[in-house]
Amino acid sequence: MRFLFRPPAAEATGLLSLPWDRPLAEWDPALLLEVPQRGISRHVVRFVATGGRVFALKEINERLARHEYALLGQFEEEGLPTVSVLGICVDRPDDQEAILVTRYLEYSMSYRWLFSTPRAEHSAEQLLDTMVELLVRLHLAGIFWGDCSLSNTLFRPDAGALAAYLVDAETAERHPSLSARLRAYDVDLARERVGAELLDLQFGGLLPESIDPIDVAAGLPARYDALWEEVTAEQVFGVDEQQWRITERLRRLNDLGFDVGEVELITSPEGARLRVETRVAEPGQHRRELLRLTGLEVQERQARRLRGDIVAFRAHLEQKTGHPVSESFAAHRWLAEVYQPVVEAIPRELAGRLAPAEIFHEVLEHRWFLSEKARRDVGTPEATRSYVAHVLPQTPEEITTPSVRAELSET
Repeated sequence: MRFLFRPPAAEATGLLSLPWDRPLAEWDPALLLEVPQRGISRHVVRFVATGGRVFALKEINERLARHEYALLGQFEEEGLPTVSVLGICVDRPDDQEAILVTRYLEYSMSYRWLFSTPRAEHSAEQLLDTMVELLVRLHLAGIFWGDCSLSNTLFRPDAGALAAYLVDAETAERHPSLSARLRAYDVDLARERVGAELLDLQFGGLLPESIDPIDVAAGLPARYDALWEEVTAEQVFGVDEQQWRITERLRRLNDLGFDVGEVELITSPEGARLRVETRVAEPGQHRRELLRLTGLEVQERQARRLRGDIVAFRAHLEQKTGHPVSESFAAHRWLAEVYQPVVEAIPRELAGRLAPAEIFHEVLEHRWFLSEKARRDVGTPEATRSYVAHVLPQTPEEITTPSVRAELSET
């Protein structure tokens, strides 16, 4: 057998002792990890844990495995929202299929899990909007997915919203750019698959009665076209409007979570035409700024929420001291006095159910709810205690194997 791993290859050493010479379906359950958030796959997929990390193993045709391994590696290097690939195992005995190894996407959930949990707060429309945003990002990068579906997408909580990640790239194709015909074909495939998946949810009693699966899926192309137009359309306006129009367009793109590359402005006596190169690489503007200020690596919407709290904390410090406070100083104080106390208040038995930044966001939401109810500002410490006692325990555990939870929490 042959193993091929991407750096850091040290992660793979704990996997080498696994029985790669046997079909995944025959592996001893004691070696495997139960991941309740997993979706439905047409391939044999198993999960294992080693070195404080969880990995997904998928048995697949070697040609497709090599293709997916190469593409996922490219996507990761470019910062696209996809799962992270570790390696492949090929030339297995008895002409067995190859095994593709990817890193488990922490705090992620399948669409079925989102609709079946006690905290099923996300609507079908929200899932579609999130998946459409992912599809637009891939198309901007010249990627034809060919198998866009809810099943091939993982969702992570992101400051009360969701962020979508591509999971399955075996049918994906890379092009310098995508024609309108290819994009339309990809969207039409997504519409068909999403309609079938929502019908499946309906048959399983997981979809609210008010939702018509066919109508919801039929609206997917319009959602896609609206977002594509928003991030790619050229604008025409008067020459005297150019400064505020450019600022408005760039701010709107950043608010949508897209980065901006080259900006082209062509002026003439009749007016000005603005063309903006939209980029899709992560991290986004808010993630970069938060990382610079605090060292925290979070998702884009989470970063936006945390930065907003830092701004409010900075204003509080300036009002309290009576003189200006630098952004970096305020961020340092906020991290030590506001953020860390919330994270440290999470009991060990509840750790890992949500990302720390998502917990902080939910504590802020809970604080607002309690303050409205009490008609006073209850404060973050009181809100944290109430959240830990009454809200967080309702969140399902991410990993159900106790030994793995303990290992991950200590890493």
